[in-house]
Amino acid sequence: MTRGGRGGGRIHPGRAPGGALTWLRGRDPGLAALRRALRAAILTPSVLAVTYVGLGRPDIAVFAAFGSLVLTLFVDFGGPMRERVAGQAALILATTVMICLGTLAGRTLWLTGALTFVIAFCVLFSGIVSSALAGATTSLLFAYIVPVTLGGPLDAIPAHVIGWALGGAASMIAVTLMWPVPASEPLRAFGARACALLAGRLRAEVDCAPDPTAHGHALETAVRRAEEGVSDLRKTFYGTPYRPTGLSLSSRAVVRLVDQVIWLGSVLHQDPRRSRDPLSELLVCETKMATAELLEHSAALLRTDVSVPHGLDPHVARLEQARASLEESMLGLLPRRSAARVAPAGRGSGPAAAGPTDALIGSLGPGFRAQSMSFVVRAIAGNIQLAVTARQRSRRDRLLGRRPPGSDSALSSARERFAAHLSRNSVWLHNSLRGAAALSLAVVVAHLAGLGHAFWVASGTLAVLRSNAVGTGQTVQRALLGTVLGFVVGAPLIVALGAHPVVLWLLLPLAIVLVGMEAAVTAFTAGQAGFTVVLLVLFSIIHPEGWQLGLVRIEDLALGCAVSLVVGLLFWPLGAAAALGRVLCDALGDGARYLRGAVVTGVALCDRGRAGGSGSGDDDRRRALASARRLDDAFREYLAERGTKHLALADVTALVDAVAILRLTADAVTDLWSRAGHAPENGRAAAGREILDSSRSVSSWFESAGLALAGGGAAPGRPQSRPVVDADLRESVSRDLRAGTEQGTATAVRMVWMADHLDTMRRLQAEIDGPVRTAAASTRRQRGRGRRLRAAVTWPRPPAARAGARPGSPPRG
Repeated sequence: MTRGGRGGGRIHPGRAPGGALTWLRGRDPGLAALRRALRAAILTPSVLAVTYVGLGRPDIAVFAAFGSLVLTLFVDFGGPMRERVAGQAALILATTVMICLGTLAGRTLWLTGALTFVIAFCVLFSGIVSSALAGATTSLLFAYIVPVTLGGPLDAIPAHVIGWALGGAASMIAVTLMWPVPASEPLRAFGARACALLAGRLRAEVDCAPDPTAHGHALETAVRRAEEGVSDLRKTFYGTPYRPTGLSLSSRAVVRLVDQVIWLGSVLHQDPRRSRDPLSELLVCETKMATAELLEHSAALLRTDVSVPHGLDPHVARLEQARASLEESMLGLLPRRSAARVAPAGRGSGPAAAGPTDALIGSLGPGFRAQSMSFVVRAIAGNIQLAVTARQRSRRDRLLGRRPPGSDSALSSARERFAAHLSRNSVWLHNSLRGAAALSLAVVVAHLAGLGHAFWVASGTLAVLRSNAVGTGQTVQRALLGTVLGFVVGAPLIVALGAHPVVLWLLLPLAIVLVGMEAAVTAFTAGQAGFTVVLLVLFSIIHPEGWQLGLVRIEDLALGCAVSLVVGLLFWPLGAAAALGRVLCDALGDGARYLRGAVVTGVALCDRGRAGGSGSGDDDRRRALASARRLDDAFREYLAERGTKHLALADVTALVDAVAILRLTADAVTDLWSRAGHAPENGRAAAGREILDSSRSVSSWFESAGLALAGGGAAPGRPQSRPVVDADLRESVSRDLRAGTEQGTATAVRMVWMADHLDTMRRLQAEIDGPVRTAAASTRRQRGRGRRLRAAVTWPRPPAARAGARPGSPPRG
């Protein structure tokens, strides 16, 4: 532990010698772990002294000490002070309910095992709802484990509740008065920075438009900084083991920014072709400037988090006007400004018409990029406006549940998240079932063995359980080693200081600090050693048992570790690394089907004023979002798992980003046709078939890639590089131009832009073709490893397995 500098005889977490403070801040950003450790080190002995020495109630003292320790050391809510206080109060109430349930469940063995499984699963699985619940999981489980393992009659519930309430009151004091953590929301900060840097890139492109050579270096610098900003946002988003969002409108809106900013970076990564028409080039630059202005003001609004009159409305209106002018220019570009004349109707589509049509299609490229860019930036601005407006609501509006227009409810959001993870490929569901099974088995085994300290069996199980068998096995070794070290250090102290309880009281805060700094500074082994010393000292103060307590701790922890290891081997032993391919398969397949459905809807609107299957389109979008949520959690778990990664992080990140880009491209195609009016019949069937064939080819490639990642086949071949715009589409565009109707020309432009979206997906396929091949090969190796591991833990092996697989039997995956 690094101690702060002396100032008025007090230890302050913000003061320390320069070198030590720099080292500590590098491992503990914001000194968050040090703050929690110091709070717990001061409050836990204080609460223990009040209840044990002052009240003379050991039964209350145990729960008061554990309450102050668990509610202070194992959880730390973020955000403004108002949200932190509300979260802490809700946690105190929830853990108090857990205390009552744990006392009730400890009466009979069958009730103990069943209720422990149900409660543990509900606590673990509910973490998908919000990051606050995910961060409070350890506190909630400990609040249940303490009474269910320590036991006690039903009339002990009041004493347990009083003790826990005193510990909760101490934790509330810690949150509000003892070195409160400054409001820090890194996702907002990095999101605002990425938006500002992307706006700077757009401004640099506009500066290069008149003379690319004069401002080439400035553009290269702006491009590099924008890419770094997007990369930093991605790292921040995936830097936590759970999705950094809650049920509040503000947090949900901020999280939606991440995919949108990543997609905007992908759109801007496309080479900005110059228009052949000077007026259109000018309007493209105007659209870029309006987009940059909206991005800059959105970034400033997100950074300051203060609502202003009219918000972003004036800047959104300017972007809409620029976008409308650009589309109008696209619609009138060829008939009014092309030097070549459009062939009159009824004369076919000879060479005279081919040139102007090619000129139109070539001129639509810069407009397509600007249109895609404006679509995603409008979505970014809308989310930022919603995030700020939701946070600035009055307390009365919050209590009444009044939401800004266009926002969804917390209940519907929670329901969607639960539904998304009720899938056999959900890593979060796997972890919840594994944790619940391990905890319930540990409690039952401890009771059947007649152990007097079943709490340590359950806490040991909870401490070492990881998402794969290898990680669990590595943690078992470190946990046992840490416990032995804690016993070696603590037992002599207990023997030597047993006659001097004052020294034990002084030793307790030091051990708590060691435990609190484990996540940031010390290793897991050192944290386990510190936790052993804390328990030895704590129980030696309340119920003196001497050094024998340390041996009991080692025995019980070994039993808990064994339970974790067995459950880890039986329940999805390969963890998120094996599940990631299956989740990617679902996400790529659902995204491809959503894109194909959006294209089908657009083609239906080419010759008709209505599109069929809008309900199925909504269903496709919901499925794609659900798959993306499961992929998000699987990717986080993959990053958090210990051990060697079989894939380069850059390859996995490229595949995860491709899922987001695929889904948002389908959103863009849907938006493209949402403003389309009735198009007159004009023989676009051939062009529609061409686009549909291309969409099937594109979506089939993504689906084949997903199957390969899940081990269901070989990686797809090299994606086709030919553009979607072929002869049939050119012929259709030419006929629309000859017809001379505004709606027909608008339909032609939308058809070309829809084809451009498919071309963008082809370029995306070329970018991820390498990662797909590498990941597919790794999946095949992992499947072989999984078969060997399952064969190793299947005992006794059946005769058929010993003799080999039956002839003609399919391979097992």
